[in-house]
Amino acid sequence: MSFSSLSPSEFLEQRTTKVVLDVRSPGEYAKAHILDAINLPLFTDEERALVGTTYTRQGHDIAVELGLQLVGPKLHKFVKKARKLANGSDMIIHCWRGGMRSASMAWLMDTAGFNVATLRGGYKAYRKLCQDWFEMPWRLYVLSGATGSGKTEVLHHLKRLGEQVVDLEGLANHKGSAFGALGQNPQPSTEMFENLLFEELSKLDPHRPIWIEDESVSIGSVFIPNSFFKRMILSPVLLMRVPKEIRVERLVHEYGLFSKEQLLGCIHKIEKRLGGDAVTACVEAIEAGELHIVAELTLHYYDKSYSFSLERRNPTKLHYLNTTTSDMAENAVQLKIEALEVNFEE
Repeated sequence: MSFSSLSPSEFLEQRTTKVVLDVRSPGEYAKAHILDAINLPLFTDEERALVGTTYTRQGHDIAVELGLQLVGPKLHKFVKKARKLANGSDMIIHCWRGGMRSASMAWLMDTAGFNVATLRGGYKAYRKLCQDWFEMPWRLYVLSGATGSGKTEVLHHLKRLGEQVVDLEGLANHKGSAFGALGQNPQPSTEMFENLLFEELSKLDPHRPIWIEDESVSIGSVFIPNSFFKRMILSPVLLMRVPKEIRVERLVHEYGLFSKEQLLGCIHKIEKRLGGDAVTACVEAIEAGELHIVAELTLHYYDKSYSFSLERRNPTKLHYLNTTTSDMAENAVQLKIEALEVNFEE
């Protein structure tokens, strides 16, 4: 056996020039995986379950024999597919915890003439590395503002200005409200969201501040890692105060492209919180195409909820930017200037 075993940190350094093959089952991969890893499953989901059951009931040796019986006829297909995927590149192979699945596939690829390495500890070690990174003392600027303030657009302008930015809603494929899934791709699992967040953080300088958007612990159906969310709560908040009329216009522009049926579905998600009269008024306004009325009514609910969330913040951490412009590029410039006065040690 001539293939090497890489630590998680070595893996991060070397993966950019190599093909990463995830040999876990399709179901494991679909739930969450390392970004850009390609699934080349040693077992199907059914085969994995069968081997696991055999191990539990009949022991290690019988389970290994069954595994060999299942995998043996597929060896040439693995090599053929790997050759196509690698296209001349070296490869790194991993399974769940760096056990028999990755070792077996690495042996096969090494025998077939590939330059191969495995990830020591497998995907489990990668996940441990993710959790360790979330616990780092990140210096965060939390960009806040009432619904419709244009926070995500401001983040993108800040990135163009050279600031470090992580777009949590972009990673989550959700804008955080009852309307947040409209026009978005399906959400990842929470585990995959964590992997994506780690990948973004790993690109950034931990000694420089990072801008993120103010969020609750959940964004749609995914959850922000607890240690990272605690860091967000303790971080300085830069709060944009944008006039309501600008926010209404922004929401109408952003959501006016969607069908009446889609908008009605979103209203019904929050009907208990809006109240019967407001829901009736929203439904009538949607049917009549009066989206400004819908925006006004829903902002009444979201603004109350936002005010409540601000009351739980440490007031010494709040820094305000009062703006009267809908030019988010200008607001980004002003926020960057305001951030120069922020003291992370407060």
